[in-house]
Amino acid sequence: MSKHSGKNISISKERMYQVIRNPLITEKTTTISEFNQVGFNVPLDATKFEIKAAIEGLFSVKVTAVNTLRQKGKVKRFKGVVGKRNDVKKAIVTLADGDSIDVTTGV
Repeated sequence: MSKHSGKNISISKERMYQVIRNPLITEKTTTISEFNQVGFNVPLDATKFEIKAAIEGLFSVKVTAVNTLRQKGKVKRFKGVVGKRNDVKKAIVTLADGDSIDVTTGV
């Protein structure tokens, strides 16, 4: 347990919908779903505490852990013009035993 595990944070419904942008539906996230984990795209400024509060508030589940990662945008070429994809932050949320989120349905 981390030293902040007992910290409860309350955020508005509007911020909850801003924090949880969309679920990640990839081969890897379907694999981790066996371990009661779900992936979401989140804003770059979202904290783990905000993500936990948003998931618990929107889906009525108990979150045991939140892992985040920042994916740097790739430099790509399109018809000779150099461009850069945006940076992305992803959250891998571990749910308590017995809880689940069906990512194929809307919120």
